[in-house]
Amino acid sequence: MRDIMGLMKQAQAMQEKMANLQEELETVEVTGAAGGDAVQVTMTAKGQTRSVRIDPSLMVADEREILEDLLVAALNDARGKAEQAAQERMAELTKGLPLPPGMKLPF
Repeated sequence: MRDIMGLMKQAQAMQEKMANLQEELETVEVTGAAGGDAVQVTMTAKGQTRSVRIDPSLMVADEREILEDLLVAALNDARGKAEQAAQERMAELTKGLPLPPGMKLPF
């Protein structure tokens, strides 16, 4: 019976930590870049885009497709960094828990 009570307390503590982590991920910002930093995108670790910066030299009508491609690349770069930041914080949260190998949280 003690094991079940201890497990319940651990689960409740984990739930509180997860809620705190979700709030924290809304404030963690990462910046993705493309074209030698000519295009930069800043987003939260939860994937919400905060800002886009485009070097004025890219504002050429005939090169619109290049700018569009750079925007996509910068967004993807920022998204990858956001996912990495979230995974790192999740790893800190679950450190020491007896989770099976390969199990990811949240489920």
